[in-house]
Amino acid sequence: MDFNLPKEIEDYREVVRDFVDTHIIPLEADRSNYDHHENIAPNILKATQDKVKAAGLWAPQMPKDRGGLGFDQIGMAASYEEMNRSIFGPVCFNCSAPDDGNMFVLNRVATQAQKDKWLQPIIDGDVRSSFVMTEPHPGSGSDPSMMLTKAEPLGNSKWRITGHKWFITGAEVAEHFILMAKTSEDPRKGLTAFMFHKDQPGWEIIRRIEIMGPEEHGGHCEIKFDGLEIDDADRIMEVGDGLKLTQIRLGTARLTHCMRWLGLAKRSMEIATDYVEKRESFKIKLADRESVQMMLGGLAADIELGRLITMRAAWKLANGDFARKEVSMAKNHVADTLQKAVDTALQLNGARGYSKDTPLEWIYRYARQARLVDGASEVHKMVLSRFYRNERDKFWSWGL
Repeated sequence: MDFNLPKEIEDYREVVRDFVDTHIIPLEADRSNYDHHENIAPNILKATQDKVKAAGLWAPQMPKDRGGLGFDQIGMAASYEEMNRSIFGPVCFNCSAPDDGNMFVLNRVATQAQKDKWLQPIIDGDVRSSFVMTEPHPGSGSDPSMMLTKAEPLGNSKWRITGHKWFITGAEVAEHFILMAKTSEDPRKGLTAFMFHKDQPGWEIIRRIEIMGPEEHGGHCEIKFDGLEIDDADRIMEVGDGLKLTQIRLGTARLTHCMRWLGLAKRSMEIATDYVEKRESFKIKLADRESVQMMLGGLAADIELGRLITMRAAWKLANGDFARKEVSMAKNHVADTLQKAVDTALQLNGARGYSKDTPLEWIYRYARQARLVDGASEVHKMVLSRFYRNERDKFWSWGL
């Protein structure tokens, strides 16, 4: 059993870490580098992305023949963690949600013509994308079988879309959309995936939903479809394969959240450690207090456990397994660890942590979504319970 990274990945990881320290983390201190939704401003993002491309660090998760570096989930896990030591990091490398998950699934299942039309512009960074699935009650959330948005065949190689979606990440700036819609009542084969462009008529953004934390570019939007027509050539996979597509996409997409959250957890601990090493109280350095040591020691272990669970899931995905059990374990543990890490760091920094003098308050508000996005923690625990009931002692097997 070898826990060493392949040399190509380790070299890339080290270069990314240095790039983040040199070119991205310093941007966080200047409020003019933020947009109105507390993310990196578009002009600063473009300039930083150009530097990433010039350094040969762009889109490591995409094939080399399409402008990426060809890394599998193992390489992604090692490098995404380093990217998200900055709150601005992943988007600068074209490794942020939802583009990351959309690129992954299109690269896996789209035809060559569809890849040229829909995928390549996202890889190049020329357009942003969105995944359109979640619906208001009584529509689909964690249960895709509840989907109400319909795609009806028109008989001229087109589909007509009607329905209502919300909390669609990135929709306000996206140009390419993957849409999940209901095409039959079959509980397993009733969903189908389509692509559409922002300029096609028959749909509209009702509102950009305001949220508690900082937002991804394009926010989280409410959308209505009222007669959007989509060519059958822009259908992804076969009719009825929508649930299969979501499973292919969400396994890796959920895990990439964990990869990035581990970077934020490590950054939170770095900020806490730097502060307690120099801050004194009652003539004792905070780092020398046993209570502080217990907080940081426990946190370091929790982060490492999250890294190990995430890397095991990445290894299984890279070897062709869906890794549903491992992804659910990682999603639960890392979401909790991120919250613990930033809460601990904020507490140790006191008023400084609660202020905007550090990114801790930003991370603190952002972290609360971790237990909700891509399946609430309770849903993933239900998944793990089902696995255990079926597998018992085999639940803890070592291999694939």
